[in-house]
Amino acid sequence: MKKIIIIAAAVSIVALGIYGYMSYQRSKIENNPAFAHGNGRLEATEVDITTKLAERIAKINVDEGTAVKKGEVLAEMHTEVLRAELAQAQARHAQAVAAKISAEATVMEKKSACTGAKSRYERLKSLLNKSAASQQEFETAETNYLTKKAELAVAEAQVKAAEANILAAQADIKRYEADIKDSKLIAPRDGRIQYKIAEEGEVLASGGKVLNLLDLSDVYMTFYLPARAAGKVKIGAEARILLDAIPNAPIPAEITFVASDAQFTPKTVETQVEREKLMFRVKARIKPELLRKYAEHVKTGLPGVVWVKLDPDAAWPDFLKLRSER
Repeated sequence: MKKIIIIAAAVSIVALGIYGYMSYQRSKIENNPAFAHGNGRLEATEVDITTKLAERIAKINVDEGTAVKKGEVLAEMHTEVLRAELAQAQARHAQAVAAKISAEATVMEKKSACTGAKSRYERLKSLLNKSAASQQEFETAETNYLTKKAELAVAEAQVKAAEANILAAQADIKRYEADIKDSKLIAPRDGRIQYKIAEEGEVLASGGKVLNLLDLSDVYMTFYLPARAAGKVKIGAEARILLDAIPNAPIPAEITFVASDAQFTPKTVETQVEREKLMFRVKARIKPELLRKYAEHVKTGLPGVVWVKLDPDAAWPDFLKLRSER
């Protein structure tokens, strides 16, 4: 029993020693002008998976928490109406093609008739000048030629109208095919389903939300720094994130954003005391290659602390060093 008590006391002393050393390290870095820190929560880029058209949800292929890949079909909308409209457009296209073929045949016929009428008209005109044909014969030939010429113009216009109908039907076919394709809701990027916003069978308006997707390749923590520290933070500066859930495992990150406008206080302040209250929003982004490696462990909303180097030559204290650096 006495031996157990001695061992327990030794363990407690070691634990207190480690805690005291870590506390000393934290106190030391907090007073070090080469570093700054702020509190925040893990966030990730969110993408809403929405419908293009108003329709009923036929099927949802994923659940909340499901990891998905870019291009994966997440949900499908009913397409019966679209397919019926596509069939109608295809029928109109076939009719327009048939109308064009018929109109082209008519054009050939009218051209032949017009050519014959023109030849007779020109011949009688020549004979009339030589007094070898009557005025009545010439006028009849002229009227016939003008009639055939007008009929040819009508036939050619019908060909153009049929071509326009073909183009219109082709455009409708492409639109309906695109709408049918878009009725499959595709993952725009790799990520994880965070929320299922709608259920199968629900009718949604155009732009209705079905799912919410987290892009786990873009995870960051937003925090705030006072003006004096924010002014020294450089884009690309090295940072380390300590999550409350795993305080002994620093996560490497880099600064990707520093707000140009202060938060929490008026835009214009006159005294130094007030200027000290200015807080600037800063974003520290976790490296994508690390996120891909530990994607299944990433959870947004976790609180933590971001430590950032104001002096790039400063060395990280022990409690912020990565395993590879220790």
